Amino acid sequence: MSTSRRVPTPQGDARLVTYRAREPQVTLVLTHGAGGGIEAADLVALAGALPRHGITVVLVEMPWRVVGKKLAPRPALIDQAYTSVLAALRPRTPVVLGGRSAGARAACRIAAGAGAAGVLALAFPLHPPGKPEKSRLDELEGAGVPTLVVQGERDPFGTPAEFPADVDLAVVPSGDHALRVPRSAPLTQQEAFAVIAEAVLEWIVREVTG
Repeated sequence: MSTSRRVPTPQGDARLVTYRAREPQVTLVLTHGAGGGIEAADLVALAGALPRHGITVVLVEMPWRVVGKKLAPRPALIDQAYTSVLAALRPRTPVVLGGRSAGARAACRIAAGAGAAGVLALAFPLHPPGKPEKSRLDELEGAGVPTLVVQGERDPFGTPAEFPADVDLAVVPSGDHALRVPRSAPLTQQEAFAVIAEAVLEWIVREVTG
């Protein structure tokens, strides 16, 4: 079961869909990428799996998606909207802030200032496809809080091997930028999402609640 509400931001209303844990220990706030929405399969999978383990999951649909626009504005406006959402939430538990792709970048940029206990970066876009010289590693390393990167093995925006050795990394075998796996992969899509949920849960227990 989930609940939905809107909260104002300087760019218009954002929509929050909340999947509540019965006895929440942590609140995981996740937003979507630049060209997608909160219906992304990995976000939905985490929202379905984690509440039974004491983690309330809040999926944040940014204002441009709420009004039907397909592409995100410039990063500063994404950060402003995300910060406004967090100010409206005010959960009583520690907050892990995150998102997928561009949402992961935004989480890294605002986490420390927002008082987040950690960052979950799903499919962090380390660089544009085919342009490894245009690295965004500084955003990831600048988060200032414990950070877990969940990356597909075949992600054109940065494979796991391209990240520094000290990055806390969970790898999805054969996964692409959407963390989808092909039929020829060594695990099914359902198993891949289970791997992601287990990795996220273990990391939150270790870094936030442990």
